[in-house]
Amino acid sequence: MSRRDYYHILGVGREASSEEIKKAYRMLAQRFHPDKNPGDQECGERFKEINEAYSVLSDPEKRSTYDRYGYLPSVRDFEDYSNFPPFSTGFGSLFEDLFEGFFGTGSRRTRGQRGADLRYDLKVELSEVASGTEREITIPRHESCTACLGRGTRKGTQPVPCPTCGGVGQIRFSQGFFSIGQTCTRCQGEGRIITDPCPECSGRGRVSVERKISLKVPPGVETGTRLRIAGEGESGIGGGPRGDLYVQIEVLPHPLFTREGDEVICEVPISYTQAALGDEIEVPTLNGRHRLVIPPGTPSGKSFRLKGKGLPNLRGHGRGDQQVRLVVQVPTKLSARERELLQELASLEQAAAEQDSKGIFDRIREKWS
Repeated sequence: MSRRDYYHILGVGREASSEEIKKAYRMLAQRFHPDKNPGDQECGERFKEINEAYSVLSDPEKRSTYDRYGYLPSVRDFEDYSNFPPFSTGFGSLFEDLFEGFFGTGSRRTRGQRGADLRYDLKVELSEVASGTEREITIPRHESCTACLGRGTRKGTQPVPCPTCGGVGQIRFSQGFFSIGQTCTRCQGEGRIITDPCPECSGRGRVSVERKISLKVPPGVETGTRLRIAGEGESGIGGGPRGDLYVQIEVLPHPLFTREGDEVICEVPISYTQAALGDEIEVPTLNGRHRLVIPPGTPSGKSFRLKGKGLPNLRGHGRGDQQVRLVVQVPTKLSARERELLQELASLEQAAAEQDSKGIFDRIREKWS
């Protein structure tokens, strides 16, 4: 009997997470979808393999059974007692089925599956973080097929009972004292199969679409913030509920401001004369310009705090401040007159330093005497 490696079909390792399996499935399904490869029989077969692999690996119970045996056991695998799984390893996921069959609790059909969650990465500007913003994003996802209303059958036709399990969704057989029940691998526990699939969705009951969603980004978000939009993920299977959409935020770097939590920092260059004599200048903020008074004798690197000029707190705890850091710029090109004035200033500074030095020595001599 041919046993295909579902992990190999999806191109993932056996330790792959559910999200990694979903991501691999979506990528391959889009690549080999019949609508994108009309008339290509090989792509059609590949598409069926991908869906078969995903239907097993996306279901925790089926995946557990597949990982244990390397395939999904059917009644034919147990006709030879030597193929029966060891008691210590084979009854884990089958225990419920065994007692269900032993005590005659009836058949079990596959319930509707919840749709997969989706992720969307959104980049926002720091200025948008300051006030919040609203964006329209486009999400590729699966919707219920409108042609067949999600049933997967051509209009005017109905699924037929599964000939393998007789429409109950399980196959049962006796092995000594026990009656064993196993989900039917042909109909995947549905109890029915589609013989005339819908041409729009190829019998899947879902089609790929692009959905436009209006998203409100609250003020104060930061890189790593995740916004959840309930019910905007993949559509469910078999009547199951929709998954959710998770929007991952990345705040882009700003050319003027750097962020530290709810505070922003801005470096503003000033001249030597402004630092020495003092001045009044305009500095940028996220909400416009602000006038700042520079006291005389301000050193390079001095910071001034502007209350409430930072970013709003995401949880509503007020608003941060802005720090304005002044950086004294040293001129690199001087005119002859500027050089003359600076040399004169340097002479005055040297004379003052010498005078201060003499004063210091005089004070030291006085103390020692």
